[in-house]
Amino acid sequence: MTDESLLGRVAEKLSEPPSYAEPGQRGSILTVAAASFGSKPTTDDVTQPTGFDPEAAALFEAVVESAYLVAHADGEFDAAERTAFEQVVVTACQGAVAEGQVHALIEDLSDLLGEDGLDKRIEMVARSISKVDHQQEVLRVAALIAQVSGGVSDVERGVLTALQKAFGLDDAALGRALREAENAAGQ
Repeated sequence: MTDESLLGRVAEKLSEPPSYAEPGQRGSILTVAAASFGSKPTTDDVTQPTGFDPEAAALFEAVVESAYLVAHADGEFDAAERTAFEQVVVTACQGAVAEGQVHALIEDLSDLLGEDGLDKRIEMVARSISKVDHQQEVLRVAALIAQVSGGVSDVERGVLTALQKAFGLDDAALGRALREAENAAGQ
């Protein structure tokens, strides 16, 4: 059973900038990129401006995928875990992304993981995120979502470490992400 208060704390932290962010930064990378992903046209014949930015949408997908890979690290991602994961992402996005969009994205990520395997998906996430501050934030988001399942397990930490190494970040980057997650869980 998932602790609803923990889900709420994690979702709140996911919507905030990290503690180490530049002063004045508003929102986390997840919420900022969600605004573009959520405005993605659902048909090809859209002629009016939608606010859709394909790069921001791809960043959102990569952030969610990294968290999905960590959540799926133990090889199990049952219906309860999936529901909690989707709920946290939707809540953190503050209405910018609909439940159906997150559900469809998780379906796609599940298919990709099944086809490519974990190592290839980590490589693809790392390849799609080149800015160091975005890479750091990806680690933070993934660590925060790992907290939902009762803390960051060894196998989840292993996936986080693989992401950190694929990004070329130092151990301190992962340490910062894990501290943020532990602080959110302990509040």
